[in-house]
Amino acid sequence: MPTLYLIDGNSYIYRAFYAIRGLSASDGTPTNAIFGFTNMIMKIIREKKPDYFGIVFDAPGPTHRHDAYEEYKAHRPGMPDELKAQVPAIKEIVHAFNIRSLELPGYEADDLLGTLAKKAENEKLDVFIVTGDKDLCQVVSGRVKLYDTMKEKVTEEKDVVERYGVKPSQFPEIIALMGDASDNIPGAPGIGEKTAVKLLQEFGD
Repeated sequence: MPTLYLIDGNSYIYRAFYAIRGLSASDGTPTNAIFGFTNMIMKIIREKKPDYFGIVFDAPGPTHRHDAYEEYKAHRPGMPDELKAQVPAIKEIVHAFNIRSLELPGYEADDLLGTLAKKAENEKLDVFIVTGDKDLCQVVSGRVKLYDTMKEKVTEEKDVVERYGVKPSQFPEIIALMGDASDNIPGAPGIGEKTAVKLLQEFGD
């Protein structure tokens, strides 16, 4: 079956920035994220040989989640200036390689990745979402998998059930019940992961 690889662009940018330090142009402009991001993209294209390939970025500014909950990700620091300065060049490289990219104001890359993956699944494509973000476990299916290149790990349906004790379709419910500290989202009082899993296993969605 044809394969589609969808890249979580911001995740890749951050990974490249922190994995390689100290690279800069002759004028002192940092280039570590540019170098690392380009190498990571080319590695996937060279080794996986996808039939289709795309990159999705977070758009600047607040999202619909911030409108719903003002404290969403409020504890996270902003993008470092050294990294922010490299983002335009990274996007220029993506364009120069003729790679399709997408970002949409008001939405996170996760929203777009999930939507694109489901549309591609309906078109009978095998989809690999390249990310380290657990939130996308909810879209994993027979045709949609997560691929973490840093760990060389592919997450399938059975892996979600084994790790979290629930089906991928129940993943949003488990996060809603137990909360998500990484996104500054509180859960229901007194409910942790074990209790959330037990409730979902007993009562379903």
